[in-house]
Amino acid sequence: MSKREPSDLKAPQLRRSPGTSYQRILDQDSRPVPDHLRIDTAVFVGDRDIPIDRYMDREFHELEKEKIWRKVWQVALREEEIPSVGDARVYEINDISIILVRVAPDTVKGFYNACLHMGRRLLDRPCNLQEIRCPYHGFTWNTDGRLKRIYSMWDFPQIDARKLNLPEVKVARWGGFIFINMDPGCEPLDVYLGELNRHFEKYALEERYTAAHVIKVLRCNWKTAQEAFMDAYHVVATHPQILSSAGDDNTQYDVFGNCSRAMTPVGTPSPHLSRIPSEEDIAANVYRPRDSSGGITVPAGMTYREYGARVAREELRTMIGEKADELCDAEVMDSFFYTVFPNLHPFMSYSQTVQLFKPYEDRHDMCTMEILYLRPFKGERPAPAKPHFLGPDQSFLEATELGASGALLCQDAWNVEEVQRGMRTLRVNKAGLTLGLYHHTQVRHFHNLYERYLAL
Repeated sequence: MSKREPSDLKAPQLRRSPGTSYQRILDQDSRPVPDHLRIDTAVFVGDRDIPIDRYMDREFHELEKEKIWRKVWQVALREEEIPSVGDARVYEINDISIILVRVAPDTVKGFYNACLHMGRRLLDRPCNLQEIRCPYHGFTWNTDGRLKRIYSMWDFPQIDARKLNLPEVKVARWGGFIFINMDPGCEPLDVYLGELNRHFEKYALEERYTAAHVIKVLRCNWKTAQEAFMDAYHVVATHPQILSSAGDDNTQYDVFGNCSRAMTPVGTPSPHLSRIPSEEDIAANVYRPRDSSGGITVPAGMTYREYGARVAREELRTMIGEKADELCDAEVMDSFFYTVFPNLHPFMSYSQTVQLFKPYEDRHDMCTMEILYLRPFKGERPAPAKPHFLGPDQSFLEATELGASGALLCQDAWNVEEVQRGMRTLRVNKAGLTLGLYHHTQVRHFHNLYERYLAL
């Protein structure tokens, strides 16, 4: 069967595109394909409209603060941001502030960022701490949270110093990220992540450094923003310039516990095109490494997908050595967009991108989109890139470190802010958003978990 030949594969209760299935594309790979790419769950996750109110109303924001953000595992920072003992950073979500401090080479602790005397924030910027001292009246704690000193202790006879240690949050690690959870009874992080551990085991995100770090403020709810990246359905209208090289309708969606994924083939033309582009046309369209001449000539008898994978492996070999030879075409070419409830989106394999979404400050109508490029390195770990903050009136194009992705992100940002505005009008006549049954698998799965946490 040709790589471009249609497939009539239909999953139980679900229809799929008449275009070639992602699994058929994998059948044509030049290398053995790992088992985790061969999983095809095709889970029916619902067909109801998604209520607009949860994107628009402050009431839902308050519910999320209590029942999601104070209950779930969430990324606070990268380990490389606090490499030395005493290094500390602040993580903030809504109206809660958390201090993360490295108290020993292999131990990071998290504390609520408020003095137990009169509530002043203890820390407001990155620093290296010998102790945690309140700037207001000098109440002081050791970096492990134990009370160290109170000036004029004679004036606080009611205080039992043994009970005045800083309250902690749960801290755990995965893939070079430091996670926190404010729920003392939460399940362990590795249980929460489930299948994700196996899917990413081969790619060692902890062995990468942050080559770019961009934080953009968007005028929309955080759910509106992240859902724009949870389907390939929008590519045909939002990113038509990449249709020659992005198999949008060939995307496969899967669900794994608290996680889901979308696997979109790159170097495969969209089934929406009226004609099949040549391999050279595909090569010219794809956002992938170019050869030294600045263009790409695909060798006779090869597809660009196969040739592009060869080029990508050679680039990776300079960083990861012979491990590059173990990667199949899909692993070095395709987009593997994972969603970890509620807001973490790591791209698998060597796609390098990680996205995070959360409310901006304590706003229900604004959010931040955080983008990290995680790249492998050889020798000493490079210093992580400093965050590049973009306000609501700035463009992703100002973050030149994002490369060609900046233009695509501008298109997405334009969409999400217009969606947020449009929903105000939509709910005059319609209570919910109508989603596809397959292309919106990740979005529907997110809302199933969302409703479970909020007990809706």
